[in-house]
Amino acid sequence: MASRDDFKQANQRAKDLEARIPRAVSAHYDRKTGRIVIHLSSKLIVSFSPADAEGLEGARTSQLEEIEISPSGFGLHFPALDADLYVPGLLEGFLGSKAWMASRLGQMGGRSRSKGKQAASRANGKLGGRPRKRAER
Repeated sequence: MASRDDFKQANQRAKDLEARIPRAVSAHYDRKTGRIVIHLSSKLIVSFSPADAEGLEGARTSQLEEIEISPSGFGLHFPALDADLYVPGLLEGFLGSKAWMASRLGQMGGRSRSKGKQAASRANGKLGGRPRKRAER
């Protein structure tokens, strides 16, 4: 069970976080630009494409219409998708979990068409290409 000191420390950490990091004041989906727009307590406005955020990719416009802001202002909830985003994470450029972000970066790297990648692919092809995977028994 948590003690009074634990609660005091948790409340102090929350106050410190509120003092350092802007909170969401309002948020909406802009149909014209196709972006989520967040107005922050610092007067900064942040927007991003839903396709770039974990849980929002592939969402229909109607599912993005309703956005709830948590009482702290640090969370955004999309009820139609049961998806949540953490505002401090968004401000740091994280649009999803580490695993999700890593998979997105891997996809982008796989689509790369650099001269170095093309040369490596040709050299690998001359060696017989990628080895076939063996069926596990």
